[in-house]
Amino acid sequence: MIQALCCGILVLVAAADQLIKYAVLHSTLAAGESVTLIPRVLQLRYVENTGAAFSILSDHTVLLSVVTAAVILVGVVLILTGRIRSRFLNVVVACVLAGGLGNLIDRVLRGFVVDYIEVLFVDFAVFNFADCFVTVGEFLLVAYLLYDIVRSPKKGNRKTDE
Repeated sequence: MIQALCCGILVLVAAADQLIKYAVLHSTLAAGESVTLIPRVLQLRYVENTGAAFSILSDHTVLLSVVTAAVILVGVVLILTGRIRSRFLNVVVACVLAGGLGNLIDRVLRGFVVDYIEVLFVDFAVFNFADCFVTVGEFLLVAYLLYDIVRSPKKGNRKTDE
């Protein structure tokens, strides 16, 4: 049953995300400090993010929490009621929701999201495990929708028998 798989994804990803964040919070890293894992490629940097992606809407934790909770609620209802027909799309939506849930837990419990993954070979924001699921899920959702548009017959160009 696809609903059980999606619920499993939601719980397992959010739990894994929280376990990793717990480890970061209880490490020797203070906020802003970093440890290089692979020189010039990857390091751990502990950052307390009060905003969304790229620190957008910093210090608007309540607003971000309410919006995220609403999106998660709608997504879970769509999955559980079978409104999403495609199995692939169900899994993709579950991945996005799972990442959102991981970050929502941070906002509610801590007032900020714990970020810790920093790539060094490009100038990019520090992010976390949950962010990876949101980003990959959104990318796959867009790819699925584009594929669906391309493969669907064009409604306005059909010839009718007259």
